[in-house]
Amino acid sequence: MQAEAHMLEGGFAEPVLEAQATFRAVMDAMARPARAVKTGSRAAPPAPLTPLAGAIACTLMDADTPVWLDPRLSGSEAVRVWLGFHTGVRFAAAPTDAAFALIGDASDMPPFDRFAQGTQEYPDRSATLILQLDSLEGGAPLTFRGSGIKGEATIAPHGLPADFAAQWGENTRRFPRGVDLVLTAGDRLIGLPRSARLVAREG
Repeated sequence: MQAEAHMLEGGFAEPVLEAQATFRAVMDAMARPARAVKTGSRAAPPAPLTPLAGAIACTLMDADTPVWLDPRLSGSEAVRVWLGFHTGVRFAAAPTDAAFALIGDASDMPPFDRFAQGTQEYPDRSATLILQLDSLEGGAPLTFRGSGIKGEATIAPHGLPADFAAQWGENTRRFPRGVDLVLTAGDRLIGLPRSARLVAREG
């Protein structure tokens, strides 16, 4: 009983205020793609779910939003119990069935086209993927253009799939269909909506 009780701890201390703050941070990140946004999350989920990913889950997910967990996260009973208790989510059996996906190991995640893409008539039926990364710095530079970006914006997150650039190019070409990404590390997040276009660099 004590172990089970421990799985249920670590939610928002002030649910309304903290959910509002986290929601604003996510919306700000999506409105200004490829720009890091700092948050003051105080969620404390069990590992390997990170505090920031847990806070985003508590903010965006509920019983009406099926969620897919990658093997790293789905293999933890504590994570599944914690998410179920604090969000009420139901877990999707496959990526295509999910409105959200929590990715604990982005370097080994399924291809973007394995997730719900939406339709031309209902592009909002696509998935949003929350990726836990080692760092938002130190990786290969990626430069983006598009709505919400003044000129160009360059980021270098560490821990993305090796073929991220090719996958993202295909994702952009499917617009208005396609997935949206929220990259997280520590207390910062970066939004990459499907409208953000990756700039090809020579050499």
